[in-house]
Amino acid sequence: MKEIMAIVRQNKVNETKEALAGIGVPGFTCRKVLGRGKKLIDMGMLTSFVDAGELPVNHMGEHISETTRLISKRAFTFVVNDEDVSKVVQTLMDVNSTGNPGDGKIFVMPIYDNYQIRNGEKSIEAY
Repeated sequence: MKEIMAIVRQNKVNETKEALAGIGVPGFTCRKVLGRGKKLIDMGMLTSFVDAGELPVNHMGEHISETTRLISKRAFTFVVNDEDVSKVVQTLMDVNSTGNPGDGKIFVMPIYDNYQIRNGEKSIEAY
């Protein structure tokens, strides 16, 4: 079993839920999160915008003006069988990729054990 965590744009939540249900993955956890990427600003580009007197009205202008601001995102978490990982990852990428910085990240981690709280059952099938 694997845990998949995907950080995506908040405006992609409904589309992501529908796509996952469409491939048979209806169960997940979704949380509001704040964060930012590690990409640094090209100061040469910043200087050219400032010299022109105004920042562009798009994601780049927002990025330049707010270099330390935390961006609201959504974090989906799933536990899936090993054979379903590639299908889930591909679906997440298909739905959430716009080709722009900030589309998100997907992490895949192993699950060694899980326990059902209701009855204490330790089982790979307990999820």
